[in-house]
Amino acid sequence: MDKCNKYGVLACTIFVVAGGFFGPRWTPVTAEEPDVIAQVAQNIRTGRFDEAHILLDQARTQQDPAVDQLARLLAEYEALQSRRQAERQELYQKHRDSLEELRQTPAEDLDAIDKVLSAMAQVLEYADDTQKESLLGDPGTQDLISRGRRYAAELEAQGKWGQAYSQCYHWLRRFDESNPEYKAHAEELIDKASLAMALKDNSCEPAIERYQGIRPEMLYRAIEALDFKYVARVDYRGMLDRGLVRCLLLGEVLDTAPDLAFQPPRSMIDLWTIGIESIQADAAKTPAAATKDGFKRAFDDVRDLNAVTLQLPEEVLVAQFSEAALEALDPYTNLVWPERIREFQKSIRQEFTGIGIRMSKVGKTLKILSLIPNTPAYASGLDAGDEIVAVDGEATEEMTSNCAVRKISGPKGTPVTLTVKRATSDAIEDITIVRDHIVVPTVEGQSRADGTSQAGRWQHMIDPVNRIGYVRVSSFVEPTVEQVDAILDELENQQVQGLILDLRSNSGGLLASAIGMVDLFLDQGLILRSQPRRFLAPNLWMAHNRGTHPDYPLVVLIDGASASASEIVAGALQDPMYRRATLVGTRSYGKGSVQEITDFTGYGSQFKFTTAYYHLPSGRPVENRYIAEREGRTDWGIQPDVEVPLRPDEEERLFKLQRANEVLTGAAHDPNQPPQRYTLDETLAADPQLAVGMLVLKSELIRSGRSVAFEVTAKATDNAEPALAR
Repeated sequence: MDKCNKYGVLACTIFVVAGGFFGPRWTPVTAEEPDVIAQVAQNIRTGRFDEAHILLDQARTQQDPAVDQLARLLAEYEALQSRRQAERQELYQKHRDSLEELRQTPAEDLDAIDKVLSAMAQVLEYADDTQKESLLGDPGTQDLISRGRRYAAELEAQGKWGQAYSQCYHWLRRFDESNPEYKAHAEELIDKASLAMALKDNSCEPAIERYQGIRPEMLYRAIEALDFKYVARVDYRGMLDRGLVRCLLLGEVLDTAPDLAFQPPRSMIDLWTIGIESIQADAAKTPAAATKDGFKRAFDDVRDLNAVTLQLPEEVLVAQFSEAALEALDPYTNLVWPERIREFQKSIRQEFTGIGIRMSKVGKTLKILSLIPNTPAYASGLDAGDEIVAVDGEATEEMTSNCAVRKISGPKGTPVTLTVKRATSDAIEDITIVRDHIVVPTVEGQSRADGTSQAGRWQHMIDPVNRIGYVRVSSFVEPTVEQVDAILDELENQQVQGLILDLRSNSGGLLASAIGMVDLFLDQGLILRSQPRRFLAPNLWMAHNRGTHPDYPLVVLIDGASASASEIVAGALQDPMYRRATLVGTRSYGKGSVQEITDFTGYGSQFKFTTAYYHLPSGRPVENRYIAEREGRTDWGIQPDVEVPLRPDEEERLFKLQRANEVLTGAAHDPNQPPQRYTLDETLAADPQLAVGMLVLKSELIRSGRSVAFEVTAKATDNAEPALAR
């Protein structure tokens, strides 16, 4: 595809964690249009359903079928909202009853308190503001929180920081996200628990192996790159402060946590702590600590101190200090150590060497969720639902999911033997598979087809009656734009009249892919401007006429996990300069920055660091979440035109539905036993965001003079077979 090739060079260096039958072009509607139908449709696409209802009531005397159709559409929206409100109230009462039942028995230990706090969190998820205030202000609740914190402190003294977080402070953060004390303590517990895990051996690798190849020169070179090209002035004092705090935590973890791979004598840990506090005191009164050279000198002092006290392998110290120091700048600037390069590249390119399965670890069970098409696993005899009992003879019961992935992956051409328990018969058998290069698909449809001729193929015409298409993009990698382009061509051959582009839970990917995606829908003008620091000129990306698809109505679904490249696509298509798409869902993550990847740090490492903030076509920035939170603001990311928040139970239902509809069984799977699929009606009932997006598209079709059908169920088309109901 021509528009993919234009951005091929950028894809290698920049990462954003980055038909004639259509008739006249679709034109954006403004609030000033005199036509009532257009005004109602405009209110719907901006989420003002009450105003749309008022306008429509004033127009009910008109003998216009479009008025009746819009009335039907608004009635569907009101029915959806009423059903959701009734469900919310029912769930509130259900969880409140469960909470009161738990409170009848005194909570005498942290496990019991954890159960009550968990039940309370579920109640709060469904409570209104008055109900929340009443529950949290209850003296019994305050007493429970106080006792939970006391028990958590006891666990902390034993080095059980993860348990103290998960059974107490995790819930306190959910109760009051604005409480700075809860926030700071929860983050400290997470840091300590993560640090302890990083210093322990596991069945997959000894701790020291994670740090192989790390050198202090990597941080020195990263500092030079930051000094030259970081997006803002480098806060060396902040970096030093964060690095030294990590050093103090390191001493506490070494002194308290059990079963660590490194065990310095307590006397040496005490000397280490005294030395770090001395370096902190000197830095606080020395202006030079705020400079690049001052930071380097303090880092050298830390290394010297380790050599005469803890005597940790220098690789471990360099890694811990560097990671903490760079976190002080922003969450997206970090060194990628040699042992982690493979996983990092996999996350960027969605490519790896392995067998091609998606799996999940629940408790002690490692289960295959789905197979990836055209991979060794697909033709091996494995099937969705099979349980992996062992990998090369090693039982998986105690393996973490990450460890299992590492053991199943491996060099191309090498074999791996999986011992599996069959989903259909419980029979145990060994299957040996030769690893190969795997490309993870990033473009999906609403459901896979079953049957014979189209088995496993994604269905993209989600509503064949109204000719509404659906494309879900899970990540932006090099092939993504070309794949979406081909799907759009196919949908247009079926005379698609509207499109849903689903970017929910899409954490980003390559900047080049995001630019190419926007370019599919715009024929001219600015797509994005990235603004580096100081004297560097901005980068501009423009749309091109060649290869642009017809501008049929477009809805983009986003949520709080839509980040980076997803925000570029959604924001540019929503931008007031074009108003090419209507956004439905919830506020996006709020990354707002561009990272560059360089191997300048050497020795097999890479450095990913923030080099620019980006601005949408009209000049508005995508507000950075990290900066907004520091300033006490919540206006980060992209705000949807129509906000549709999901309840926890709705998120869970949606996740299960998507997993069921995306299952790809093995090549040898019995066609007479197809996997469970969900129809369009069932999908819309489980996914309010998609349901509202469909209503927005229908309102645009009505505005353009088309008649739409309601209560339709997806059925077979020329290019897809029907989904099976539950």
